[in-house]
Amino acid sequence: MTVTTHSITYRCTPGPLHAVLLGGTVPLFLGGLLSDIAYFRTYQIQWSNFASWLIAGGLLFCGLALLFALVNLFRAQHKAGRPVMYFLLLLLTWVLGLVNAFEHAKDAWAVMPAGLVLSVVVTLLACLSAWTGLSNLRSGGAQ
Repeated sequence: MTVTTHSITYRCTPGPLHAVLLGGTVPLFLGGLLSDIAYFRTYQIQWSNFASWLIAGGLLFCGLALLFALVNLFRAQHKAGRPVMYFLLLLLTWVLGLVNAFEHAKDAWAVMPAGLVLSVVVTLLACLSAWTGLSNLRSGGAQ
């Protein structure tokens, strides 16, 4: 009788849909940041509205990428190291993005300066998450 062990490791790179969702978070959150900068400089309320929509889109993409990362993390046999760091970065990005969306729900200039600061932080976290997620992730074994 032959016994084979099948070990499930964390995917080396995300699948195509996961990569698209992960990659989509960066331009959406970056667009929100650029819209906040435009609002800070021009006082035109439409920039704040545009930032709110871009942040909502970023939250959608980030949330779906977070679900993919969670499923991949559950499937992995060894759950230490970079896969956990990637999941936690995505989770932190999503949570702070949600706080940013709540901040942008305020009326007119009440969004500033907290909305701008949160947009900077969330955009940096989204870039770091995408970098970590699209780089070579391994949860066990050499390679």
